[in-house]
Amino acid sequence: MSEVADYKVVRNSTVGTELTEDEAKLLAEKLGVRHLKDGELLVKEGEADRTLFILAQGRLDVASKDADGTDRSVYSMKEGECAGTRAFVEQSPRKATLRAVGDSTVYTLTPADFETLLDSNPHVAFKVMRALFRVTHANLSRMNTESKELANYITKSQGRY
Repeated sequence: MSEVADYKVVRNSTVGTELTEDEAKLLAEKLGVRHLKDGELLVKEGEADRTLFILAQGRLDVASKDADGTDRSVYSMKEGECAGTRAFVEQSPRKATLRAVGDSTVYTLTPADFETLLDSNPHVAFKVMRALFRVTHANLSRMNTESKELANYITKSQGRY
């Protein structure tokens, strides 16, 4: 029998914020579990993989290619955060490379497994999609703030630099 995701970790993740204990158990049954060693690649920018990832334990480095084609670290994921929302929802290629920093455990949700959840428990699937919207909105807000800070720095405006 394959390993089952810990529903408590799922419930405490950004994807599980609205889930009851029973709903988190239902979602946990649909998740795969991947154990990564330090430096191991989870997914590479440009790949067609549509899996959603939830970082259960450890850290993941998020890197994106710069203008020269060099991978540059843009974020360090913390436990409970998820990645791959765009690829999962839009069926688009990966926009970043994810690599383990130290030994890490990642829960995976494929679109096919999500669709079985949608068929059997549409209310739980709705809560998951609402959580993914919140994650996307939070990421966009963070990026907007960083962009404003960079613009302020470049123009030396607002007296903070």
